[in-house]
Amino acid sequence: MRTWDLTKLYKGFDDEAFLADQKALIKQIEEATKQEEQFKNYDNKEEKLVSFLKGEIELNTLARKLISYASLVASCESTNMQAIKSMNMLRTQLTKLTRVSTIFNKWLLKYPDVDEDIKNNEFLKEHDFIIKETIEHASHLLDEKTESLLARLRQDGSASWGRLQSLLTSTLAVDYEGKEITLSEVRNLASDPSKDVRRKAYEAELAAYKKIEKSISFSLNSIKGEVNTISSERGYESALAQALTNSRMSSKTLEAMQSACLDYMDVFREYLKRKAKLLGHKNGLPFYDLFAPIGESNTRFTIEEANEYILKNFRTFSEELYLMAKKAFTENWIDYTPRKGKVGGAFCANLNPIKESRILTNFTGAFGDMITLSHELGHAFHGENIFNESPLNSNYTMPVAETASTFCETIVNKAALKDAKNDEERIFLLESSIQDYTQVVVDIMSRFIFEKSVFEGRQKTVFDENELKEMMIKAQKETYGDGLDSEFLHPYMWVCKSHYYSGGLSYYNFPYTFGLLFAKGLYAKYLEDKENFVSLYYNLLASTGKMMVEDVAKLAGIDVTKKEFWVSSLELLKEDIDLFLELTK
Repeated sequence: MRTWDLTKLYKGFDDEAFLADQKALIKQIEEATKQEEQFKNYDNKEEKLVSFLKGEIELNTLARKLISYASLVASCESTNMQAIKSMNMLRTQLTKLTRVSTIFNKWLLKYPDVDEDIKNNEFLKEHDFIIKETIEHASHLLDEKTESLLARLRQDGSASWGRLQSLLTSTLAVDYEGKEITLSEVRNLASDPSKDVRRKAYEAELAAYKKIEKSISFSLNSIKGEVNTISSERGYESALAQALTNSRMSSKTLEAMQSACLDYMDVFREYLKRKAKLLGHKNGLPFYDLFAPIGESNTRFTIEEANEYILKNFRTFSEELYLMAKKAFTENWIDYTPRKGKVGGAFCANLNPIKESRILTNFTGAFGDMITLSHELGHAFHGENIFNESPLNSNYTMPVAETASTFCETIVNKAALKDAKNDEERIFLLESSIQDYTQVVVDIMSRFIFEKSVFEGRQKTVFDENELKEMMIKAQKETYGDGLDSEFLHPYMWVCKSHYYSGGLSYYNFPYTFGLLFAKGLYAKYLEDKENFVSLYYNLLASTGKMMVEDVAKLAGIDVTKKEFWVSSLELLKEDIDLFLELTK
């Protein structure tokens, strides 16, 4: 099977179970909205707190199941009106909870002797972190009428603008060599062995964006403007400050990590210039050759071969990881190949209501596609470890979300390098990894700089598509430097990256850098003590939904607020780059 099986959620939108659950959710929402009166005083406060949190678990579990089904269907069928209408209806229904949720959160903010009640109640003790976090976030809430209005307006604001970006990019027809192909297909040609194919694909991709650039520039402006307005009203210093709070991460950690990364930009530029030289370029690497294969490997993977290779190497880490991946392959958790209407890229959805995950990829058989598959299976393994926690403790934030995925990617990458038949294949595999490092350290920094510029600029003005292109080029020049040919950059990277188009998740870029470097640090600890590391690692993953990022890291003896840790992880990447430079002299 090349497509996923969603029947454990529902068999369709006309499935009796889907319709019954939809009706049950609406009833639960109606019941929940009747709770306002009880939060006018603190009589029987402990009982009220427990009851509300248990109700949240029940309601959220059902809502997640329904919305997950609709969004997964839409991700492969972006014009499926049943999926779109269902998502809109469900999200609109959930906005009705905003008023009572706001009243509850403000009640909790002034809750007398909260520590005492938590200490004496096992259920509350289990949810200590989420209760304290809710109290902290409550200090940024507006009044309940305004919060309710904002929740409803978002459905026709940032949520709709985000869906427009997804629709336009997933249905964009790209004219390549006289035929129409999808955006995912043309972007996949960036790693084609032929320089001619790569350049033509790049030119076709850029030309296609002309059709949608104005519409998507409106989307980006509208979303960032909305976020700026709301974060300011909530009393946050900036959209970045709110993103860090939502990430459970301190600015000190971000600054330490980014400072270390900036110190290593020249290391990545040396790699890019060497790659440019190997490919016959004199003025740095053109963007269309960023993903060009170097070295030689004739290996292409069928889906079955990729699955088998991943299973073999996951088993070297733990039986649990192997069994989870095997289940994913045999029980059709994965939608593998690109097609029209299917979104680009890859993702993994942890489905807590059924204690399983579903993975979307755009697999074409390249080595990088196998690495992407192992990456997404890492997310699924994170889910396996979090499913045993209370649903209220299962919402981990974006920085730690990339940890298990990058760790699994590292397992497979290291194995492939070890299995290389000769130096040419070793160079190919090594350079494939360095490509990824460059994306996650250098390109992600350019995306961060771009997004920060848009957020700051939107406080005073709006940007047309040409200004956005100029801002993206400027950000790329700042990070890639002379590593790239300034005549061949990618002015449209803001169009094709869905990460920019969420009103509730800003700066979805630095978490990738955190994930890569944190996972590298963890992998180094695994090599030091394989026997004891595995159980520590499971505990760390299970704790990600109920701890600050810094406290999660402390479980492994790591201080992420110190630049020294990030430097030590970057040194591991530098070792690979140095080896590449040595092998390609």
